[in-house]
Amino acid sequence: MAQMSGMDKYKFRRALEQIEEAVGRGTELVSVYIPPERPIFDVTNYLRGEQSQSSNIKSASTRKHVTQAIESAMQRLKAYKMPPPNGLVLFTGHKQVGADQTQMVTFVLEPPEPVVSFLYRCDSKFYTEPLHEMLAEKDVYGLLVIDWSEATLGLLRGKRIEVIKNLQSQVPSKHRMGGQSARRFERGHDIAVHEWYKKIGDLMTEAYLNRPDLKGIIVGGPGYSKEEFATGDFLHHELKKKVLPTFLDTGYTDEYGLRELVEKSREILSGLDLMREKSLVQRLMEEIRKSDGGLAAYGEEQVRNALRLGAVDTLLISEGLRKVRLKLRCANGDWEGEKTVDDAGELPMCPTDGGPLTVLENRELIEDLTGIAGQMGTNVELISKDSEEGQLLLRAFGGIAAILRFRVS
Repeated sequence: MAQMSGMDKYKFRRALEQIEEAVGRGTELVSVYIPPERPIFDVTNYLRGEQSQSSNIKSASTRKHVTQAIESAMQRLKAYKMPPPNGLVLFTGHKQVGADQTQMVTFVLEPPEPVVSFLYRCDSKFYTEPLHEMLAEKDVYGLLVIDWSEATLGLLRGKRIEVIKNLQSQVPSKHRMGGQSARRFERGHDIAVHEWYKKIGDLMTEAYLNRPDLKGIIVGGPGYSKEEFATGDFLHHELKKKVLPTFLDTGYTDEYGLRELVEKSREILSGLDLMREKSLVQRLMEEIRKSDGGLAAYGEEQVRNALRLGAVDTLLISEGLRKVRLKLRCANGDWEGEKTVDDAGELPMCPTDGGPLTVLENRELIEDLTGIAGQMGTNVELISKDSEEGQLLLRAFGGIAAILRFRVS
Protein backbone atom coordinates (compact mmCIF):
# COMPACT_ATOMS: atom_id res chain seq x y z
CA MET A 1 0.00 0.00 0.00
CA ALA A 2 1.27 3.46 -0.87
CA GLN A 3 1.86 5.71 2.13
CA MET A 4 -0.93 8.24 2.58
CA SER A 5 0.20 11.85 2.56
CA GLY A 6 -0.76 14.12 5.44
CA MET A 7 -3.27 15.84 3.17
CA ASP A 8 -4.80 12.52 2.06
CA LYS A 9 -5.22 11.53 5.71
CA TYR A 10 -6.83 14.87 6.50
CA LYS A 11 -9.34 14.51 3.63
CA PHE A 12 -10.17 10.97 4.69
CA ARG A 13 -10.66 12.02 8.33
CA ARG A 14 -12.93 14.86 7.22
CA ALA A 15 -14.99 12.41 5.14
CA LEU A 16 -15.32 10.18 8.22
CA GLU A 17 -16.41 13.16 10.33
CA GLN A 18 -19.23 13.88 7.88
CA ILE A 19 -20.26 10.22 7.79
CA GLU A 20 -20.24 9.95 11.59
CA GLU A 21 -22.44 13.03 11.97
CA ALA A 22 -25.35 11.08 10.45
CA VAL A 23 -27.77 9.59 12.96
CA GLY A 24 -30.77 7.47 11.98
CA ARG A 25 -34.17 7.51 13.67
CA GLY A 26 -33.91 3.75 14.06
CA THR A 27 -31.62 0.97 12.87
CA GLU A 28 -31.81 2.16 9.27
CA LEU A 29 -28.29 3.28 8.33
CA VAL A 30 -26.58 0.64 6.17
CA SER A 31 -22.80 0.04 6.13
CA VAL A 32 -21.27 -2.35 3.58
CA TYR A 33 -17.57 -3.35 3.50
CA ILE A 34 -16.50 -5.17 0.31
CA PRO A 35 -13.08 -6.90 0.04
CA PRO A 36 -11.19 -6.43 -3.26
CA GLU A 37 -11.62 -10.09 -4.26
CA ARG A 38 -15.41 -10.22 -3.66
CA PRO A 39 -17.32 -10.16 -6.99
CA ILE A 40 -19.79 -7.30 -7.25
CA PHE A 41 -22.60 -9.57 -8.46
CA ASP A 42 -22.12 -11.67 -5.31
CA VAL A 43 -22.51 -8.55 -3.13
CA THR A 44 -25.59 -7.45 -5.08
CA ASN A 45 -27.19 -10.88 -4.58
CA TYR A 46 -26.45 -10.65 -0.85
CA LEU A 47 -28.06 -7.19 -0.68
CA ARG A 48 -31.16 -8.44 -2.51
CA GLY A 49 -31.49 -11.10 0.18
CA GLU A 50 -31.22 -8.46 2.91
CA GLN A 51 -33.77 -6.31 1.08
CA SER A 52 -36.15 -9.26 1.05
CA GLN A 53 -35.56 -9.85 4.77
CA SER A 54 -36.27 -6.17 5.53
CA SER A 55 -39.96 -6.80 4.69
CA ASN A 56 -40.17 -8.39 8.16
CA ILE A 57 -39.33 -5.12 9.95
CA LYS A 58 -42.35 -4.08 12.04
CA SER A 59 -41.97 -0.31 11.82
CA ALA A 60 -43.32 0.90 8.47
CA SER A 61 -40.97 3.92 8.25
CA THR A 62 -37.88 1.89 9.25
CA ARG A 63 -38.84 -0.85 6.76
CA LYS A 64 -39.22 1.74 3.98
CA HIS A 65 -35.93 3.49 4.82
CA VAL A 66 -33.91 0.26 5.03
CA THR A 67 -35.32 -0.91 1.70
CA GLN A 68 -34.42 2.41 0.09
CA ALA A 69 -30.92 2.35 1.59
CA ILE A 70 -30.22 -1.13 0.21
CA GLU A 71 -31.62 -0.11 -3.18
CA SER A 72 -29.29 2.93 -3.18
CA ALA A 73 -26.30 0.70 -2.39
CA MET A 74 -27.17 -1.67 -5.25
CA GLN A 75 -27.54 1.25 -7.65
CA ARG A 76 -24.09 2.55 -6.71
CA LEU A 77 -22.55 -0.89 -7.23
CA LYS A 78 -23.71 -0.89 -10.87
CA ALA A 79 -20.79 1.45 -11.62
CA TYR A 80 -18.31 -1.34 -10.75
CA LYS A 81 -17.51 -4.65 -12.42
CA MET A 82 -15.04 -5.54 -9.66
CA PRO A 83 -14.13 -3.70 -6.46
CA PRO A 84 -11.10 -1.33 -6.59
CA PRO A 85 -7.69 -2.70 -5.43
CA ASN A 86 -8.43 -1.99 -1.74
CA GLY A 87 -12.11 -2.88 -1.96
CA LEU A 88 -15.08 -0.59 -1.42
CA VAL A 89 -17.05 0.79 1.53
CA LEU A 90 -20.62 2.09 1.18
CA PHE A 91 -22.65 4.03 3.71
CA THR A 92 -26.25 4.80 2.85
CA GLY A 93 -29.49 5.57 4.62
CA HIS A 94 -31.87 8.20 5.97
CA LYS A 95 -30.30 10.53 8.53
CA GLN A 96 -32.29 12.76 10.87
CA VAL A 97 -32.33 16.44 9.87
CA GLY A 98 -35.15 17.58 12.15
CA ALA A 99 -37.70 16.36 14.65
CA ASP A 100 -39.82 14.64 11.99
CA GLN A 101 -37.62 14.92 8.91
CA THR A 102 -34.98 12.70 7.36
CA GLN A 103 -32.64 13.03 4.41
CA MET A 104 -31.22 10.24 2.24
CA VAL A 105 -27.41 10.23 2.17
CA THR A 106 -24.95 7.94 0.41
CA PHE A 107 -21.16 7.84 0.77
CA VAL A 108 -18.84 5.62 -1.29
CA LEU A 109 -15.21 5.34 -0.16
CA GLU A 110 -12.16 3.57 -1.51
CA PRO A 111 -10.29 2.75 1.72
CA PRO A 112 -6.55 3.41 2.22
CA GLU A 113 -5.94 -0.30 2.97
CA PRO A 114 -7.56 -3.49 1.70
CA VAL A 115 -10.87 -4.46 3.30
CA VAL A 116 -10.18 -7.78 5.03
CA SER A 117 -13.65 -9.31 5.16
CA PHE A 118 -17.17 -8.68 3.86
CA LEU A 119 -19.49 -6.94 6.30
CA TYR A 120 -23.11 -5.78 6.17
CA ARG A 121 -24.47 -3.83 9.12
CA CYS A 122 -27.73 -1.96 9.71
CA ASP A 123 -27.70 0.37 12.72
CA SER A 124 -28.60 3.85 13.95
CA LYS A 125 -25.01 4.99 13.16
CA PHE A 126 -22.70 4.14 10.28
CA TYR A 127 -20.01 1.62 11.25
CA THR A 128 -16.64 3.32 10.71
CA GLU A 129 -14.31 1.64 13.22
CA PRO A 130 -12.37 -0.42 10.60
CA LEU A 131 -11.59 2.79 8.68
CA HIS A 132 -10.20 4.47 11.80
CA GLU A 133 -7.92 1.46 12.30
CA MET A 134 -6.66 1.90 8.72
CA LEU A 135 -5.82 5.53 9.48
CA ALA A 136 -3.78 4.68 12.57
CA GLU A 137 -0.11 5.53 12.20
CA LYS A 138 1.85 2.72 10.56
CA ASP A 139 5.35 4.12 10.47
CA VAL A 140 8.06 1.51 9.95
CA TYR A 141 10.89 1.24 12.48
CA GLY A 142 13.85 -1.11 12.60
CA LEU A 143 14.26 -3.04 15.87
CA LEU A 144 17.37 -4.55 17.44
CA VAL A 145 17.89 -6.21 20.81
CA ILE A 146 21.49 -7.28 21.42
CA ASP A 147 24.04 -8.48 23.93
CA TRP A 148 27.25 -10.50 23.60
CA SER A 149 25.44 -13.85 23.29
CA GLU A 150 22.36 -13.15 21.15
CA ALA A 151 20.69 -10.60 18.89
CA THR A 152 17.30 -10.30 17.19
CA LEU A 153 16.42 -7.97 14.32
CA GLY A 154 12.85 -6.98 13.56
CA LEU A 155 10.48 -4.42 12.05
CA LEU A 156 7.69 -2.48 13.69
CA ARG A 157 4.83 -1.65 11.29
CA GLY A 158 2.25 0.36 13.18
CA LYS A 159 1.42 -2.06 16.00
CA ARG A 160 2.70 -5.21 14.29
CA ILE A 161 6.14 -6.64 15.07
CA GLU A 162 7.90 -8.76 12.43
CA VAL A 163 10.97 -10.82 13.35
CA ILE A 164 13.65 -10.65 10.64
CA LYS A 165 16.38 -12.79 12.18
CA ASN A 166 17.56 -14.24 15.50
CA LEU A 167 21.27 -15.06 15.90
CA GLN A 168 23.42 -16.70 18.55
CA SER A 169 26.99 -15.43 18.89
CA GLN A 170 30.25 -17.33 19.27
CA VAL A 171 31.60 -14.83 21.80
CA PRO A 172 33.14 -16.83 24.67
CA SER A 173 31.93 -16.20 28.19
CA LYS A 174 34.39 -14.37 30.44
CA HIS A 175 36.42 -16.58 32.81
CA ARG A 176 38.44 -15.67 35.81
CA MET A 177 42.03 -16.23 34.83
CA GLY A 178 45.30 -14.70 35.90
CA GLY A 179 48.45 -13.46 34.24
CA GLN A 180 49.12 -13.84 30.53
CA SER A 181 46.23 -16.28 30.10
CA ALA A 182 43.83 -13.54 31.20
CA ARG A 183 45.35 -11.00 28.81
CA ARG A 184 45.22 -13.46 25.88
CA PHE A 185 41.65 -14.32 26.69
CA GLU A 186 40.68 -10.64 26.89
CA ARG A 187 42.20 -9.98 23.47
CA GLY A 188 40.41 -12.98 21.98
CA HIS A 189 37.18 -11.95 23.64
CA ASP A 190 37.44 -8.39 22.30
CA ILE A 191 38.09 -9.66 18.78
CA ALA A 192 35.08 -11.99 19.00
CA VAL A 193 32.83 -9.15 20.22
CA HIS A 194 34.09 -6.89 17.38
CA GLU A 195 33.33 -9.58 14.79
CA TRP A 196 29.91 -10.16 16.37
CA TYR A 197 29.03 -6.47 16.15
CA LYS A 198 30.31 -6.32 12.58
CA LYS A 199 28.10 -9.28 11.63
CA ILE A 200 25.04 -7.63 13.14
CA GLY A 201 25.88 -4.35 11.37
CA ASP A 202 26.10 -6.15 8.01
CA LEU A 203 22.76 -7.87 8.60
CA MET A 204 21.14 -4.55 9.50
CA THR A 205 22.50 -3.00 6.28
CA GLU A 206 20.97 -5.86 4.32
CA ALA A 207 17.64 -5.60 6.16
CA TYR A 208 17.17 -1.84 6.44
CA LEU A 209 19.32 0.21 4.07
CA ASN A 210 17.10 -0.02 0.98
CA ARG A 211 13.87 0.71 2.85
CA PRO A 212 12.71 4.26 1.99
CA ASP A 213 9.82 3.89 4.46
CA LEU A 214 12.14 3.27 7.44
CA LYS A 215 11.59 6.13 9.88
CA GLY A 216 14.12 5.14 12.53
CA ILE A 217 15.91 2.32 14.35
CA ILE A 218 15.29 1.44 18.01
CA VAL A 219 18.09 -0.36 19.85
CA GLY A 220 17.85 -2.14 23.20
CA GLY A 221 19.25 -4.96 25.25
CA PRO A 222 20.12 -6.13 28.78
CA GLY A 223 23.55 -4.54 29.23
CA TYR A 224 26.05 -2.08 27.79
CA SER A 225 26.32 -3.95 24.47
CA LYS A 226 23.54 -1.89 22.90
CA GLU A 227 25.37 1.42 23.43
CA GLU A 228 28.72 -0.10 22.47
CA PHE A 229 27.29 -1.41 19.20
CA ALA A 230 25.17 1.62 18.26
CA THR A 231 27.88 4.21 18.97
CA GLY A 232 30.70 2.17 17.47
CA ASP A 233 31.74 1.95 13.81
CA PHE A 234 29.62 -1.06 12.88
CA LEU A 235 26.61 0.45 11.11
CA HIS A 236 26.32 1.95 7.63
CA HIS A 237 26.50 5.74 8.01
CA GLU A 238 22.99 6.23 6.57
CA LEU A 239 21.52 3.79 9.09
CA LYS A 240 23.48 5.31 11.95
CA LYS A 241 21.63 8.60 11.33
CA LYS A 242 18.35 6.80 11.92
CA VAL A 243 19.23 5.22 15.27
CA LEU A 244 17.13 6.85 17.98
CA PRO A 245 19.38 8.40 20.66
CA THR A 246 17.67 6.61 23.57
CA PHE A 247 18.89 3.05 24.17
CA LEU A 248 16.34 0.97 26.09
CA ASP A 249 16.98 -1.70 28.69
CA THR A 250 15.32 -5.07 28.03
CA GLY A 251 15.59 -8.33 29.90
CA TYR A 252 15.76 -10.47 26.76
CA THR A 253 17.38 -10.50 23.33
CA ASP A 254 14.94 -12.84 21.55
CA GLU A 255 11.49 -12.27 20.05
CA TYR A 256 10.12 -11.51 23.50
CA GLY A 257 12.88 -8.90 23.81
CA LEU A 258 11.54 -7.19 20.65
CA ARG A 259 8.07 -6.97 22.19
CA GLU A 260 9.60 -5.59 25.38
CA LEU A 261 11.58 -3.04 23.33
CA VAL A 262 8.46 -1.84 21.50
CA GLU A 263 6.46 -1.56 24.71
CA LYS A 264 9.15 0.58 26.33
CA SER A 265 9.50 2.79 23.25
CA ARG A 266 5.80 3.72 22.89
CA GLU A 267 6.20 7.07 24.61
CA ILE A 268 9.29 7.94 22.56
CA LEU A 269 7.62 7.04 19.25
CA SER A 270 4.39 8.88 20.00
CA GLY A 271 6.40 12.03 20.67
CA LEU A 272 8.46 12.08 17.46
CA ASP A 273 5.83 13.68 15.19
CA LEU A 274 4.80 16.08 17.93
CA MET A 275 8.43 17.13 18.43
CA ARG A 276 8.76 17.86 14.70
CA GLU A 277 5.57 19.91 14.76
CA LYS A 278 6.70 21.74 17.89
CA SER A 279 10.00 22.70 16.30
CA LEU A 280 8.17 24.18 13.27
CA VAL A 281 5.85 26.31 15.40
CA GLN A 282 8.77 27.36 17.62
CA ARG A 283 10.70 28.42 14.53
CA LEU A 284 7.69 30.46 13.42
CA MET A 285 7.58 32.18 16.82
CA GLU A 286 11.31 32.96 16.66
CA GLU A 287 10.76 34.70 13.32
CA ILE A 288 7.76 36.63 14.62
CA ARG A 289 9.74 37.87 17.66
CA LYS A 290 12.44 39.43 15.48
CA SER A 291 12.32 43.23 15.47
CA ASP A 292 11.79 43.35 11.70
CA GLY A 293 9.04 40.74 11.75
CA GLY A 294 11.39 38.06 10.43
CA LEU A 295 10.46 35.49 7.80
CA ALA A 296 6.94 34.87 9.07
CA ALA A 297 3.36 35.48 8.00
CA TYR A 298 0.16 34.59 9.83
CA GLY A 299 -3.56 34.89 9.33
CA GLU A 300 -5.35 33.98 6.11
CA GLU A 301 -4.91 37.31 4.30
CA GLN A 302 -1.14 37.61 4.91
CA VAL A 303 -0.47 33.96 4.14
CA ARG A 304 -2.63 33.90 1.00
CA ASN A 305 -0.79 36.95 -0.35
CA ALA A 306 2.63 35.42 0.41
CA LEU A 307 1.61 32.14 -1.24
CA ARG A 308 0.59 33.87 -4.46
CA LEU A 309 3.95 35.67 -4.55
CA GLY A 310 5.82 32.36 -4.13
CA ALA A 311 7.33 33.65 -0.89
CA VAL A 312 6.26 30.77 1.38
CA ASP A 313 8.78 28.07 2.20
CA THR A 314 6.56 26.12 4.64
CA LEU A 315 2.82 26.53 5.10
CA LEU A 316 1.60 25.63 8.60
CA ILE A 317 -2.10 24.74 8.89
CA SER A 318 -3.92 23.44 11.94
CA GLU A 319 -5.86 20.21 11.51
CA GLY A 320 -8.49 21.87 13.68
CA LEU A 321 -9.23 24.56 11.07
CA ARG A 322 -12.89 24.32 10.08
CA LYS A 323 -13.55 27.01 7.49
CA VAL A 324 -14.65 27.01 3.87
CA ARG A 325 -13.76 29.25 0.93
CA LEU A 326 -16.83 30.21 -1.07
CA LYS A 327 -17.13 31.66 -4.55
CA LEU A 328 -20.27 33.81 -4.40
CA ARG A 329 -22.49 35.84 -6.69
CA CYS A 330 -25.06 38.45 -5.78
CA ALA A 331 -28.65 37.55 -6.67
CA ASN A 332 -28.86 40.84 -8.59
CA GLY A 333 -25.72 39.98 -10.56
CA ASP A 334 -23.83 43.17 -9.57
CA TRP A 335 -21.12 41.45 -7.48
CA GLU A 336 -19.08 38.25 -7.66
CA GLY A 337 -16.16 37.28 -5.47
CA GLU A 338 -14.77 34.98 -2.76
CA LYS A 339 -15.29 34.90 0.99
CA THR A 340 -14.08 32.68 3.82
CA VAL A 341 -16.68 31.60 6.38
CA ASP A 342 -16.93 29.13 9.25
CA ASP A 343 -17.81 25.60 8.18
CA ALA A 344 -21.30 25.81 9.69
CA GLY A 345 -21.60 29.58 9.47
CA GLU A 346 -24.22 31.68 7.73
CA LEU A 347 -23.70 33.15 4.27
CA PRO A 348 -22.61 36.79 4.19
CA MET A 349 -24.76 39.38 2.45
CA CYS A 350 -23.83 41.12 -0.82
CA PRO A 351 -21.30 43.90 -0.07
CA THR A 352 -22.82 46.20 -2.75
CA ASP A 353 -26.57 46.06 -2.06
CA GLY A 354 -26.94 43.90 1.08
CA GLY A 355 -28.93 41.29 -0.85
CA PRO A 356 -28.59 37.47 -0.70
CA LEU A 357 -25.64 35.66 -2.26
CA THR A 358 -25.61 32.43 -4.28
CA VAL A 359 -22.81 29.85 -3.75
CA LEU A 360 -21.03 29.00 -7.01
CA GLU A 361 -18.15 26.97 -5.49
CA ASN A 362 -17.51 25.56 -2.04
CA ARG A 363 -14.00 24.43 -1.02
CA GLU A 364 -12.53 23.67 2.38
CA LEU A 365 -10.09 26.43 3.27
CA ILE A 366 -7.34 23.89 3.97
CA GLU A 367 -7.71 22.41 0.47
CA ASP A 368 -7.86 25.89 -1.07
CA LEU A 369 -4.59 27.04 0.54
CA THR A 370 -2.74 23.75 0.03
CA GLY A 371 -3.79 23.84 -3.64
CA ILE A 372 -2.05 27.21 -4.07
CA ALA A 373 0.94 25.90 -2.12
CA GLY A 374 1.23 22.91 -4.46
CA GLN A 375 1.37 25.18 -7.50
CA MET A 376 4.18 27.21 -5.91
CA GLY A 377 6.33 24.29 -4.73
CA THR A 378 5.63 25.13 -1.08
CA ASN A 379 6.03 22.58 1.72
CA VAL A 380 2.80 21.95 3.63
CA GLU A 381 2.71 20.84 7.28
CA LEU A 382 -0.60 19.92 8.90
CA ILE A 383 -0.18 20.61 12.63
CA SER A 384 -2.20 18.57 15.12
CA LYS A 385 -4.02 20.08 18.10
CA ASP A 386 -2.31 17.69 20.52
CA SER A 387 0.47 19.99 21.70
CA GLU A 388 0.74 23.41 23.29
CA GLU A 389 2.25 24.75 20.07
CA GLY A 390 -0.58 23.24 18.01
CA GLN A 391 -3.13 25.01 20.20
CA LEU A 392 -1.13 28.25 19.88
CA LEU A 393 -1.26 28.06 16.08
CA LEU A 394 -5.02 27.50 16.12
CA ARG A 395 -5.99 30.08 18.73
CA ALA A 396 -3.48 32.88 18.20
CA PHE A 397 -3.12 32.75 14.41
CA GLY A 398 -6.45 31.28 13.32
CA GLY A 399 -4.76 28.00 12.37
CA ILE A 400 -2.85 29.52 9.42
CA ALA A 401 0.78 30.66 9.37
CA ALA A 402 3.86 30.46 7.15
CA ILE A 403 7.64 30.44 7.29
CA LEU A 404 8.85 32.54 4.36
CA ARG A 405 11.62 32.25 1.79
CA PHE A 406 11.85 36.03 1.63
CA ARG A 407 10.02 38.92 3.20
CA VAL A 408 7.02 40.49 1.52
CA SER A 409 5.59 43.95 2.08
